[in-house]
Amino acid sequence: MDKNLTLEKYLYQHLAGQTAKNYLYTINNFLKLHPKARRYKYQDLVNYMAGVREQYANAQTCNRVLAAIKRYYDYLVYTGQREENPCQTLTLKKSINQNIQLQDLFTSKELEALMHRENRYRHLDLRNKVIISLLIYQGLTSDELIRLEVGSVDLDSGTVYIKGSSKLNRRTLDLKANQIQLFYNYINEVRPEMLWMKNKTEKLLLNKLSNPISVDGINAMIEPLTVLYPDRPLNPRSIRMSVVSNWLNEKKLPLEDVQELAGHKWPSTTEKYFRVDSLEQRELINKFFPL
Repeated sequence: MDKNLTLEKYLYQHLAGQTAKNYLYTINNFLKLHPKARRYKYQDLVNYMAGVREQYANAQTCNRVLAAIKRYYDYLVYTGQREENPCQTLTLKKSINQNIQLQDLFTSKELEALMHRENRYRHLDLRNKVIISLLIYQGLTSDELIRLEVGSVDLDSGTVYIKGSSKLNRRTLDLKANQIQLFYNYINEVRPEMLWMKNKTEKLLLNKLSNPISVDGINAMIEPLTVLYPDRPLNPRSIRMSVVSNWLNEKKLPLEDVQELAGHKWPSTTEKYFRVDSLEQRELINKFFPL
């Protein structure tokens, strides 16, 4: 516990630089409007987030605000100014309208372009390419990425095993040919150099401090790539949504195959990605999802 630690230093110690900067901006705005926020209780924050949802229609923006506010109260707990985080369990309900905005997604060719952005640090460049490849080829979520272990990858069979969760099914996915050498180099050459002697983690993906990468770390890694497509939101979620859509609409894979690849528990989740622009597709939807 460090009672003299400032909020700014705390954020930069625990988050990637750009994420820390964004969170600090959000928190400072929150504190200007709510000078007594240090003593807020759960219901106070429920009321605040209700106002945020009225102000911002975009659910991702609302969740980013909530994430920043949670970090503020984590800081108060960390420095001994509070005993608990009053909004630790607070979550936002999803919008009633769950339609997929296919026009905002990316083609396979556009996703491939993400692989060609180099990082000046060799270790991070190879690790980033591993992460991006799993996003654009296997359509993994950020949560699935951070839970991967070295043993999840079978280079002999060319597969990666994805653990199941409450939201998604477990599955074993094929790696692309260009991923095999990439994964081999990362696992056998780069990762051992990134892993300090004191760390014994089996997690596949590490950050520059030799710790397992976090969801915030993955978001921070993707953020510099947003300049490629400034007109559309680019993040791990939109990449996964694009991959699932492309499996259905570009590659014309059967609905049941895409459901298995994506790990969807219900076929109705997969059906939302179908672009109904032909009689043939309408007939397929009617076959699998009759009214």
